[in-house]
Amino acid sequence: MFPLILLLLALFNCHGLVSCLNNEGYALLSFKQSIYEDPEGSLSNWNSSDDNPCSWNGVTCKDFKVMSVSIPKKKLYGFLPSALGSLSDLRHVNLRNNRFFGSLPAELFQAQGLQSLVLYGNSLSGSLPNQFGKLKYLQTLDLSQNFFNGSIPSSTVLCKRLRALDLSRNNFTGSLPAGFGASLVSLEKLDLSFNKFDGSIPSDVGNLSSLQGTADLSHNLFTGSIPASLGNLPEKVYIDLTYNNLSGPIPQTGALMNRGPTAFIGNPGLCGPPLKNPCSSVTDGATAPSSIPFLPNNSPPQDSDNNGRKSVKGRGLSKIAVVAIIVSDVIGICLVGLLFSYCYSRVCQRSKNRDGNSYGFEKGGKKRKECFCFRKDESETLSENVEQYDLVALDAQVAFDLDELLKASAFVLGKSGIGIVYKVVLEDGPYFSCEKIG
Repeated sequence: MFPLILLLLALFNCHGLVSCLNNEGYALLSFKQSIYEDPEGSLSNWNSSDDNPCSWNGVTCKDFKVMSVSIPKKKLYGFLPSALGSLSDLRHVNLRNNRFFGSLPAELFQAQGLQSLVLYGNSLSGSLPNQFGKLKYLQTLDLSQNFFNGSIPSSTVLCKRLRALDLSRNNFTGSLPAGFGASLVSLEKLDLSFNKFDGSIPSDVGNLSSLQGTADLSHNLFTGSIPASLGNLPEKVYIDLTYNNLSGPIPQTGALMNRGPTAFIGNPGLCGPPLKNPCSSVTDGATAPSSIPFLPNNSPPQDSDNNGRKSVKGRGLSKIAVVAIIVSDVIGICLVGLLFSYCYSRVCQRSKNRDGNSYGFEKGGKKRKECFCFRKDESETLSENVEQYDLVALDAQVAFDLDELLKASAFVLGKSGIGIVYKVVLEDGPYFSCEKIG
């Protein structure tokens, strides 16, 4: 009724050659009239004296048709009028972070070309009209941080081009509409957190193959088990299922694998990895540890492979296996020690047989015996050799000094019980024999 009065006043004031505001301008003026407070004067230049609203703050036009109304974070206090639905070419509405209250007028969805509706951070309430299904071109719907209640309209699944759906931090209830995942296959962002959604998570949510970032279903009242089909979501998608009433084993498939426990906490009924709450045999269909004593011969649980052969399930090493490993290690060490001792004794025995059963020598009237398993280092110094052995010349008439002896050639003539007999040829020609007494 109020927009009609404004239109009549406009017709009454337009006369002669004086131009007047077009119909879309008067529709926006009805929006201005629904604002009780405009502390920043965001709508101060919205005047009826203009030919069209295309120069007004927050208004974008194309061919003198209003395409967008964007007035975010201006502390506007008021309600949303139904006149916005008369803007037939309206594509974008962005009124986020204001103080709008009341419900969404059903007439708003007469603007069937609407592509984005961003109203988060207000105080809007009430249920969502079922006319959502008329918005065939809707791509972004952000109603987060309001006080909406009721369930998601079943017609929402008709918005097949929807790419971002954010209904978080409201009071929505009920279950997700049938065909939610099968129909909204273009969704890239899904946030339903901090509501009161209940019922089971539809298995077709796994069909949302275009999802990116986080699929947030946390802080709701979802019940039942986690559909294994959620593993079909892209692996890079983080699935947040925290603080619901979900139960049963966590499926270890696809995107659900290798997730930390933080994605599942707050669901006391969930079990299995990555949680520390193990599943019972009734829950996961596997043999529980408590049932092992009842197996024949206390054998570990078995499973059949593709060839029908029995294979022991890997549940870690048993005590017998640990003991067997330790015993085999000890035996191995003993064998190595015995082999080393055998080698040592054989080499020493050969050395003794070659050098008169000992590497002995007398020095200062005392005899010392040593056994070397390896030959002596050839780099021993001459002083060490001189200390250990005495050279006695058999021909006392031959005189020589140490330098001549070092330059001489020596040949072994024989070996006796007291030493070795050498033939020594000096550098200048004469030769003589000497004994090395050990």
